[in-house]
Amino acid sequence: MSGAEKPELEALQAVLAAEHAAVYGYGVVGGLIGEGRRSEARAGYDAHRARRDALVREVRDLGGEPIAASAAYALPFPVADSAAAVRLAAELEDRVAGVYSDLVRASGAERRGEAAGALREAAVRAVRWRGGSVAFPGLAEWAGTGAAAGSGTDSAVTPAPASASATPTA
Repeated sequence: MSGAEKPELEALQAVLAAEHAAVYGYGVVGGLIGEGRRSEARAGYDAHRARRDALVREVRDLGGEPIAASAAYALPFPVADSAAAVRLAAELEDRVAGVYSDLVRASGAERRGEAAGALREAAVRAVRWRGGSVAFPGLAEWAGTGAAAGSGTDSAVTPAPASASATPTA
């Protein structure tokens, strides 16, 4: 692996970790979302699963071992009803956009276009969930959202401690 590929591989691994968390989070969203938005939740879930699967292949193509999903994740806030599920979906998309922003910066020309497209898709889904947009999707420090984008490890749901059960915690 060349020195130029290492930052790209690290960014890909961070995006893969965020996609694992998003898939988990959308499982929570789907369980609590109202009937009127269930198809939107399913579309988000399917999109993140597809991205996750593609990222596994990309990490392997760069000679890396894909980061595995955690057995459980802690949610950023209690999700007990449909309104909270909508907020979680928007938060998931904001966080995914943040790590794709990092991948845009770390990637070569070919992957940069794909990463920018994924960032755009996450930003559009966030707008649909939230009902409004932010100035700079994926760049929380400029968007004023308070979400911590750009760290490469921050996601809306974080792996639960190894001793935790598979039940999501708030």
